[in-house]
Amino acid sequence: MKKLIVTMFSLLLVFSLAACSQSKNNDETTKTKNKDKDSKVTFYITRHGKTIFNTNDRVQGWSDTPLTEDGVKVAEDLGKGLKLENITFDAAYSSDSGRAIETANLVLKNSGQKDVKLNQDKNLREVYFGKFEGDLNGAMWGQIMKTLNQNSMESLMKLGLPKIVDTISAIDETKQAENWQQVSDRFKTSIDQIAKKQENKGGGNVLIVSHGMSIDAFISIIAPDQPLVQLENASVTKVEYKDGKYTVKSVNDMSYVEKGEKGQ
Repeated sequence: MKKLIVTMFSLLLVFSLAACSQSKNNDETTKTKNKDKDSKVTFYITRHGKTIFNTNDRVQGWSDTPLTEDGVKVAEDLGKGLKLENITFDAAYSSDSGRAIETANLVLKNSGQKDVKLNQDKNLREVYFGKFEGDLNGAMWGQIMKTLNQNSMESLMKLGLPKIVDTISAIDETKQAENWQQVSDRFKTSIDQIAKKQENKGGGNVLIVSHGMSIDAFISIIAPDQPLVQLENASVTKVEYKDGKYTVKSVNDMSYVEKGEKGQ
């Protein structure tokens, strides 16, 4: 009797181990199939809507002000335009600045996706301008022009954003202002993490709401030959990620806002 019980227990153990092994293999096969199916991640990287500091022509990096009425409207129109294009998001992220959070929530609400969780990431913040935060833009740009011996904004802008941001960092006696490499590195680090996470889930569309210069800093790393432009509020820069590589599909696209505004 005892020998029979031992034999039955042994058989049950073998069957149990086999079932566990089969289940694990099935899980791995499913993950592989999901990834192989289409693990492409498409980022819709958006600049926040217009703010009070934007309107008052003040420096706004890590300092923060709410959206104006126009800022709210353009974010709403972006959401409506995305809805008209049937673009849905599998994940959504914004910087932890209020203007980015407010914009992201308006976009999600007006695109019919208010239930998509919004994740906040401080590495998606704008450039930190140190002592110039909250100051008039004219005061900061005046010092930059003097330092670089430029007599017009047109000639200054020809030097490029990296040079300008590095100059801001250099002339900030408090040693707080970020340089271009710091901004580029922190932004890309977060996007890399988001991309890999979403890729492992099988890919999909991801909304990113951030800030003009920091978005440009990211673009400068993944596409060095891509001309950098001043991004419009609520513009979309579309970037695809596949197998560890980024491809810029469009920059500063306002067509979604225009479609949302027209309702067609």
